[in-house]
Formats: sequence, structure tokens, C-alpha cells
Amino acid sequence: METNWQELIITINREAEEAASNILIELGSQGVAINDSADYLGKVGKYGELFPEVEQDERVTVTAYYPETADMEKICHSINERLTELADFGLQTGEITLSTQVLAEEDWAENWKKYYQPVRITHDLTIVPSWTDYKPGADEKTIKLDPGMAFGTGTHPTTKMSLFALEQVLRGYETVIDVGTGSGVLSIASSLLGAQTIYAYDLDERAVSVAQENIDLNEGRGAIRVETGDLLRGVTTEADVIVANILADILLDLVEDAYRLIKDEGYLIMSGIISEKLRLVLEASQKAGFFLETHMSQGEWHTLILKKTNAPEGVIGG
Repeated sequence: METNWQELIITINREAEEAASNILIELGSQGVAINDSADYLGKVGKYGELFPEVEQDERVTVTAYYPETADMEKICHSINERLTELADFGLQTGEITLSTQVLAEEDWAENWKKYYQPVRITHDLTIVPSWTDYKPGADEKTIKLDPGMAFGTGTHPTTKMSLFALEQVLRGYETVIDVGTGSGVLSIASSLLGAQTIYAYDLDERAVSVAQENIDLNEGRGAIRVETGDLLRGVTTEADVIVANILADILLDLVEDAYRLIKDEGYLIMSGIISEKLRLVLEASQKAGFFLETHMSQGEWHTLILKKTNAPEGVIGG
């Protein structure tokens, strides 16, 4: 049976882009795409071709997708209320415009693809849409993705910083648990970076299905096991690294279970933390017994690398 999706488009000043994206996700969006004219400034293709000239504008469009059953009138009312509050945090939104339309599932997929191109995320890792013909460089590790309806294309700041964090802590042969796997991007990256066994969990059965499809797109990733799961509840497998790129309020519910499961000298990577929630997440993780090693930030978003250790004096950020 064909599924319809509701598309919501916000036009807002660039400096409020990340805060607006977070609001849309917190209110149930199944994916966010950003169209920013600044992305085309000075951009040259891999083989020297120039990208189309795009008129520069301080305003960006943030497009969100909601299930057919979502109450868009109520969601739009909540979005308008929260966007008007951004000025209290010193963010200049400019004039905000908001529009909605209904899309059939195949139209949703095509709309999504136009926002999604190959992008080099870290020194080693490049995210490649499954429908493109991309030829990687000699030492380049590529992650093929078709994100479907799951949030997590690798281009959002929280996902980028999670990938940087995995590069920092993985050395080879680790056991990794990926909580809230979404598209599976962090599990695939962990495998490419040398992890021996990866367990990926998501509460959303559709995300589990999409993650498995993406894993299958990437040859040699058989060490990844993806299942439906509610955070770390009921999990007994010990891990060297646990990574969770989800909203801060949900991260608060997993730190104690993470401490129980992480081996001595292991790491907890937490991302998806908006500035106003950072202190709460830090306090909860330190109360559980973790020591902060690295704190990364991009705009309003934060990522933490925390260590479970009996020798805190050796922790870089400790």
C-alpha cells in the first residue's frame, strides 16, 4: 500500500538553521534536508567542473518530512511558537515562512535525493549515495547509503562529529554498540574503521529495515548485527565502544546502562546534544562514573567522548 508523506518547508536566516532543524526533529520529523546557497560558494567538482551559479542569500530552506498521520496543524502551531522564542537565545531568524504539502512515497524519495550528494566527512570516510557512480581515491573508505525514511545521512553535524569521534577511539578488533542506528551509517563506519563486531539497535522497525539494507549495500560488513531494541534495555553484551547519536533527553536514559556494559578503558560517544541540554548530559554521565575526554561542537550541537577508567589522571580532558 502506498504511503503518503507530509512535507514542511521553513525559510529562515542561516544562523538559526541548526536550531530550526532540531525543533523539527523533536516534533517528529522523519528526515531534515537543508538547502543553503552558501554551499555552492567556490565549489568545484572532482574533475574540475564548476557547479551552477547560485544567487547568494542569507536565508536558507529547511525541509522536513512527517508521516501521513501527523497532525500538521498542531505541529505548525508548535513550530511557530518555538521559532519565535529563538530570539531569546540571540538568534536572528529574520522573516519566517512556513508551507506544507502532501507527497506520495516515491515523490518523497525523489525529493530527498536532490539534497544528497557524495561528501567527504573525515580524512578517511566519504558518504556516497547508493544511486551515484562514485570512484573513491586510493585510501578513501566509502559508506554507501540510501537513507530511505530514516534520519542519518551522515551530513548532519551530529553525525559528522560522531564519525570523527569513532575515528579517534577505534584502533581495530573492538566490539561496538550503536544505539539508535537510524540509517546504519555509524555501524558501517565502525566496521570500516576496524571494529570486529557491531551491534546496532533502533526502536523504529522501519529504521532497522533501512539500516540492514544499507549494510547490505556495503560489501564485507557482515560483522554488523542490526535488531529492534529500546536503547540498551535488556542488552548484556559488553562493548569497547558505545555510540549514540540521539536527542539529549533520550541520552540521559542510557548512561547508566552504558556504564554497565562498557569494558574498563572503553568509551561512550554521545551526540545529538543541543547547547541548552549539554550541562544535563555531562552531569548525568559523570554521575554514572564516566570521565570526559573530548568535547566537540558545531554551532548549537555537541558531541562528547567519555571514558570508563580507574585512572582518570590519564584521560586527555580529565
